[in-house]
Amino acid sequence: MRTKAVILLVEDFADARDMYREYLEFSGFTVETACDGYEAIAKANEHNPDLILMDLSLPGLDGWEATKRLRADPATAHLTIVALSAHALAADWERARQAGCDGFIAKPCLPQDLVDEMTGYLRAARAGSIPSTGRRSKKSF
Repeated sequence: MRTKAVILLVEDFADARDMYREYLEFSGFTVETACDGYEAIAKANEHNPDLILMDLSLPGLDGWEATKRLRADPATAHLTIVALSAHALAADWERARQAGCDGFIAKPCLPQDLVDEMTGYLRAARAGSIPSTGRRSKKSF
């Protein structure tokens, strides 16, 4: 049994990825990182994370398609996936929901705000209110 929640942070910008990773680790999480959708899928299968923070604009395989593929695979369909994206229009939120994201956090966001949001998603996932139905709040579905 794990003592720390495992977060898969999918972000193509190295500076943002490093900043969020360091803060998440400082906040007590175990963090795996990926820089594109292909790596995200591989690491999701390898690490079975408690939560995936998925950037949507990625090189190669984007976050929307990576999320669809994770949802289509029985080995990863159960994972909690939260979009972490600068695409913050209502249409982008809807597109992320249709791809299979359980929620949405708009960038830029302060690292502590990210931790607070993630903690809510992790609690909801443990309570069984996500994945698939999504948590109901202004920042999620």
